[in-house]
Amino acid sequence: MPNSAVSQPLFLYSTTVSDVGTVRANNQDSSFAGEHLIAICDGMGGHAGGDTASSIAIRSLAHIEQDDTGGDIEAISRMMETSIMAAHDAIVGKAKRERKLAGMGTTVTAVALVAGYWVIAHIGDSRAYLLRDGHLSRVTCDHSYVQHLIDTGRITPAEAKNHPQRNVVMRVLGDFDIDPHPDISIRKAHPADRWLLCSDGLCGVLEDSTIEETMTALSDQGECAQQLVQMALRAGSTDNVTAVIADATLALDASAFDLPHQTPLIGGAASGNLEPIADIINEPVATAPALKEDDSPAQRAAALIQPADAHDDTKDGAAAEAGTIRVAQPSTVREETGERTNPDTGEIPVVRKPDGRLSADPNDPEVAKAIHAEQAEQKKAKRGRRRRNMIATIITCVLVVAALAGAGWGAYAWSQTRYYVGSASGNVTIYQGIPTNLFGLELSHEVERTDIAASDLPATWRDQLSQGITVDSMAEAQSHVNIIRSEMAKLEEQQKRAEAEKAKALAKSTDKAKADSSAGSSGSSSSGSGSSGADSGSSNQSGIGAADDAATGGAQ
Repeated sequence: MPNSAVSQPLFLYSTTVSDVGTVRANNQDSSFAGEHLIAICDGMGGHAGGDTASSIAIRSLAHIEQDDTGGDIEAISRMMETSIMAAHDAIVGKAKRERKLAGMGTTVTAVALVAGYWVIAHIGDSRAYLLRDGHLSRVTCDHSYVQHLIDTGRITPAEAKNHPQRNVVMRVLGDFDIDPHPDISIRKAHPADRWLLCSDGLCGVLEDSTIEETMTALSDQGECAQQLVQMALRAGSTDNVTAVIADATLALDASAFDLPHQTPLIGGAASGNLEPIADIINEPVATAPALKEDDSPAQRAAALIQPADAHDDTKDGAAAEAGTIRVAQPSTVREETGERTNPDTGEIPVVRKPDGRLSADPNDPEVAKAIHAEQAEQKKAKRGRRRRNMIATIITCVLVVAALAGAGWGAYAWSQTRYYVGSASGNVTIYQGIPTNLFGLELSHEVERTDIAASDLPATWRDQLSQGITVDSMAEAQSHVNIIRSEMAKLEEQQKRAEAEKAKALAKSTDKAKADSSAGSSGSSSSGSGSSGADSGSSNQSGIGAADDAATGGAQ
């Protein structure tokens, strides 16, 4: 593994664009675009959990932006793996402390430029693409259920696009009983290499050929990232969409004064709190540019059905989503400039006195009177709102009860057209219906119980069975059971083979130990005989002969 810097060092220019999309209420993706590190994290686990998990992962990796200057490739690869495992521990710990975050997790795909080499770390179903010499290649492999089906030849890549379990991730960071170790790979960097890191909100709807054409046609990084995200939204993506574009640049004069430099950009959920990242890398960071307005019919239709606060992440501090770019300085600079959070002390009315003076002194009788009047007006308005809310609540309850009665019957009738694979009494079981209940009424019933013990399955499979693997027909459910059965047979065969090899190795080591012991005993006996001297040789021979004669006589 080479560890020395190349004679003509490469520099990295990067940018990122992240958008909440047309359906989701908040952005759970996070991204980092720096001079030495680029990363994309796709969070999961509900409104509060996904953005928290992806932000933790970005903060755990951010230090590599500064810590990679030594040029030790092996050290950076170990550092990336350690940082991702640290993010896993932090996510699990936070989920245990805050129960509302239980089940949160995130994918991680990160690339670092070190001494002319790319170090890639990956876990989950986000992707890294490399455009080199006009050819696009997918560098990472999805850790997903459908990718497993593709690898085993059960479905085609085209069928995976619409597979009902296409969003099931087999490996991810977070509060799950699965392997959190990332895949680490290293490859030589070339000048003009272009990277795309993206969440599945982009690569899940755009073909690789479309991505390749766009990355080749648009040389400007910002335009390329904007175009890819907009294309994904127009193609009907229902997820958050995030893209990171990074280009390798060759610096002919490494000692030049004006070397390539950029401020690291933070996108998505992680942009809501820039100061910790600025402190970690000890340099300014900025929010990523917002997605430019796309006045397509699809976007206009999505704006009509989307919740009003879908893009209003400024409530959580995500200035990038509001279309403004914010720069955060590290703590040393903030202390020097005296930057502090202004306390929210409320507003005191300003009163004009009879002599023309303005007063905001609460002890002034006229100001106190104005405060009292404002408070009385606020109480009156609050009582009016409470009354209107009560009437609206009553009307809403009546309408909801009526709607639920109709929806309940419709949901039950529809549920009986569906099937799912779950577990009952410890065995894999096929159910008709859906794995839920409506006001205490179970919407499923058992139709076929297999002889496959759920306890013999891997933990990830048991988790899927506990949630229910939904299918469209009984035949498809039986097909899933057959897949589980065949995979179990393979696992059992692998275990038997491993046990046989282990037993063979143990027997071999035992035989070797016995042979060594026998050789040692023989050597000791020979040494004792030799010490008696050459003169005793004839007596030894006569002794042996006598013993032979005695044995022969005894035998006769």
